[in-house]
Amino acid sequence: MDDLQLWGGVECTVNRTAAGFGDQVRLSGHHDRIADLDLFAQMGLAALRYPIVWERVMPDGVTPDWAWTDARLDRLRTLGTRPIAGLVHHGSGPAHTHLLDDGFASGLGDYAAQVAARYPWIEDWTPVNEPLTTARFAALYGHWYPHARDEGLFWRALLNQVDGTRHAMRAIRHVQPTARLIQTDDLGRTYATAVLGEQAAFDNLRRWAGWDLLFGRVTPHHPLWQRLAGYGLGDRLRAIADDPCPPDVVGVNHYLTSDRFLDHRLQRYPAHTHGGNTRRAYADVEAVRVLDPPPPGLAGALREAWQRYGTPLAVTEVHNGCTREEQLRWAAEAWDSCTALRAEGVEVRAVTAWSLLGSHGWDTLLTRPGAYEPGVFDVATGVPRATALAGLWQGLPVEAARHPVVRAAGWWRRPDRLSYPPLPHPARSPGGLRGEGVDRPLLICGATGTLGRAFARACQRRGIVHRLVGRETIDLERPAVIAATLGALRPWGVVNAAGWVRVDEAEAEEAACHRVNAVGAIALARACADAGIASLGFSSDLVFDGDGARPHVEADPPAPCNAYGRSKAAMEAGCAALPGALVIRTAAFFSADDPHNFAMAVADTLAAGHPFRAAADQMVTPSFVPALVDAALDLLIDGMGGICHLAGTDTVSWSDFATRVAVSLGHDPCAIEAVPTASLRLAAPRPRYAGLASTRCAPLLPLDDAIARFARDLGERRRPRRAA
Repeated sequence: MDDLQLWGGVECTVNRTAAGFGDQVRLSGHHDRIADLDLFAQMGLAALRYPIVWERVMPDGVTPDWAWTDARLDRLRTLGTRPIAGLVHHGSGPAHTHLLDDGFASGLGDYAAQVAARYPWIEDWTPVNEPLTTARFAALYGHWYPHARDEGLFWRALLNQVDGTRHAMRAIRHVQPTARLIQTDDLGRTYATAVLGEQAAFDNLRRWAGWDLLFGRVTPHHPLWQRLAGYGLGDRLRAIADDPCPPDVVGVNHYLTSDRFLDHRLQRYPAHTHGGNTRRAYADVEAVRVLDPPPPGLAGALREAWQRYGTPLAVTEVHNGCTREEQLRWAAEAWDSCTALRAEGVEVRAVTAWSLLGSHGWDTLLTRPGAYEPGVFDVATGVPRATALAGLWQGLPVEAARHPVVRAAGWWRRPDRLSYPPLPHPARSPGGLRGEGVDRPLLICGATGTLGRAFARACQRRGIVHRLVGRETIDLERPAVIAATLGALRPWGVVNAAGWVRVDEAEAEEAACHRVNAVGAIALARACADAGIASLGFSSDLVFDGDGARPHVEADPPAPCNAYGRSKAAMEAGCAALPGALVIRTAAFFSADDPHNFAMAVADTLAAGHPFRAAADQMVTPSFVPALVDAALDLLIDGMGGICHLAGTDTVSWSDFATRVAVSLGHDPCAIEAVPTASLRLAAPRPRYAGLASTRCAPLLPLDDAIARFARDLGERRRPRRAA
């Protein structure tokens, strides 16, 4: 076999719901950035799954507009990147047609003929992405247009897409006889309790239906024939079997949600997992959350597809909407699994870095606006920023060194993955996965502080090997011994969450504050830079004087108005330009895990029955600590350097912040007394307007969402525990 290839793909869904058409290419900003293609080419991709989507090129169904596609495909040819052309991606065609329209298949064939005539040099095609999955979402579950919920209509929608693929490939091969069909679909396995064995068996047969049809296997001897013929589809099945369109490459997409477990014991699972068939109710959950050991996952899916079809395979989507280290682990495991399978003789041709620009709204199944998940590049600010995935994917084909966090097991292989009562499962080990060797830790300085402990909790949850240390190990007032300590501990990164935090006391002890926050912090960052270790330090909104009327961004020059702010500005000047050094400015951070923050002071004061006084003439951008820490860890793993602002989305007065906390906790908002700052008799001057925004990275949670999480966390921590 040839070497395992690296492919890439842009999330390019154009799906239709009751609200209209959703276009991922526009949501990611790729529609307006042809330069993205140069970024993709720099990764060394052998091929790129790329949209020439029917709904985008011919929205009225009559007149094509080739301008956008011409420019992009011309650029891909110049860059030497081979496109895999996609014509329908989770869609149902332009507004005049849909998946249940008798004219869908012929219409797609006519469109494919025009595309092939215009771009006769394209050899690889996916006319319809994931036809089985799309039919389920559009005609069985009712999520997407035409919002049907009927098994007969589901099969009709699937056959229309299969026929659309056949018509399209016939038209394409009329122009390019050697054109290859790369047929994708999601492939998982359903597991179940014995009571639901029949349902699981049906699900595990249905998952092959799209490929089986294209291979011409759905004949009267196929187990699905009678079921489909019962819906009046027998003649269409015969026509497909008589003139099949077998894929040249079977494209397997597999996610951590692809393997399912069905359980009739509803009481074991939350209500949102409950569903069923016409005969029995059951819970439908991710198999990896229940089976122990976990199911074989991607490796198992690929092995089954090879055994069934004996046709070359490709993993056509690899993406994990999770924290950065888990994204890295999932990508590395996919590559290693394919390498191991190839050693067994399974012909896996390629692995695809999917969602190169991330994706929008998959947390709502594209039924309404949802969250953005970064991919290989993070486009949250509108400007693509390479994440750690870019370096990993680029290095996998040449066996380059991987980021140290990749060594640890992904959450799907750790005991804490089990969300429900576990059930034993005789799973085959994936085997052949890398991860051996001694783990280098992330060193966290600040064992007694809010941030230090928060970073340690996040690392524990995320499976990041770490070491939380105090002054006995790293003393910022003894910079001369820092380098030797780093040499002994050998961390891959250092988080400086230590320092002087007493803003008002710094006015009288500025020299002491400066020694810790500036001199010591600079020495630590410099020692890290000299050793090739990434470092993360924290600054504050107090480096600004607050004379403006808009949130400050990274390029705004510091102008501190108090001693604490001057110490942080000095730290920034000494650290931000060092190689591998990241400085995060943040503000007014709060959480339920630390008693010494503003939100906790509000909660405790009001709980005691006292009013709470807060400044009405100071504007800040509060930051929820758990979200801050997760975002900061992602940036550190990405190798981000320089100064970044990480704060919430809302700039409010302290009194408004306090009022929102009071309301969220069920207290009377009138107990918050909005007062002028001068009446609080603070020793250190405060900037009037210290809002933060960023041109380099995405903001944290909206304030109301963060406060809701704070209230929930506080309630859980203060809930009386039942005696043993």
